[in-house]
Amino acid sequence: MALACFVPLNAQAFEPQRGDAAVYSTRFQGRPMANGARFDTQAATAAHLHLPLGTRAQVTNLRTGATTTVTITDRGPHTRGRIIDLSPRAAREIGFQTGVVPVEIRPAGNTRVAQR
Repeated sequence: MALACFVPLNAQAFEPQRGDAAVYSTRFQGRPMANGARFDTQAATAAHLHLPLGTRAQVTNLRTGATTTVTITDRGPHTRGRIIDLSPRAAREIGFQTGVVPVEIRPAGNTRVAQR
């Protein structure tokens, strides 16, 4: 049985980042992610190359101003020029379903979920 606990994460742990976001393909539904969990298209999750797994981040669509909060659960994106891959749910929440949009990523709150 895995236990989730909360570990303080300084809100200044990472500087805001700007770049392009893409959406995960629904074909990854059920596949394992870097954190060991299975990908769920209906979860508010994202892939980032450097943020610690379990980090909560606020993602803002710079075209619309819409914002969502995601948990980093996977590694990626592996396409040059992109800084984050969002689950389909998270992408819908900030106003896109396909393609690439400019976003800003900021720390969300002062906690992160510890990974097993």
